[in-house]
Amino acid sequence: MKQGKVWKFGDNIDTDIIIAARYLNTSDEKELAKHIMEDADPKFSSKIAKGDIIVAGENFGCGSSREHAPLALKEAGIAAVVAKSFARIFYRNSFNTGLLILEIKETDEINEGDTLKIDVDNGVIVDESTKKEYKFNAIPPFMQELLNAGGLIEYAKAKMN
Repeated sequence: MKQGKVWKFGDNIDTDIIIAARYLNTSDEKELAKHIMEDADPKFSSKIAKGDIIVAGENFGCGSSREHAPLALKEAGIAAVVAKSFARIFYRNSFNTGLLILEIKETDEINEGDTLKIDVDNGVIVDESTKKEYKFNAIPPFMQELLNAGGLIEYAKAKMN
């Protein structure tokens, strides 16, 4: 079960908005986390709290194939991204890095500042602010294993032991 405050974004949020290319001279996740969504909101990383949730429209994570974007979100404490749809490479990179992402079509009904409770096991998101409930498709078992392990690298390490 995850619960957090909603931060709202629109359609076509690309990986350059998530983490600008000018910061890609480092792979230090803590440094990257300081700059997430900076071009959309320069103070975003200082406003969020561990466990907060990003809610967005269509095609979240479009653009380049860099893994820095989901890594930076996860390191910043974002518990999940809920969007109408995700760019395919971002979708896979998110699971590979252990970032929970969920697709629902009703993201327009969720407001910034609302509190969402996500029950991954039962495929339900509850907006605690409005008491509306949203269903999402079950996460495929292998993808769930990646999330539970903390990402592909941690999954592989555990399998080798």
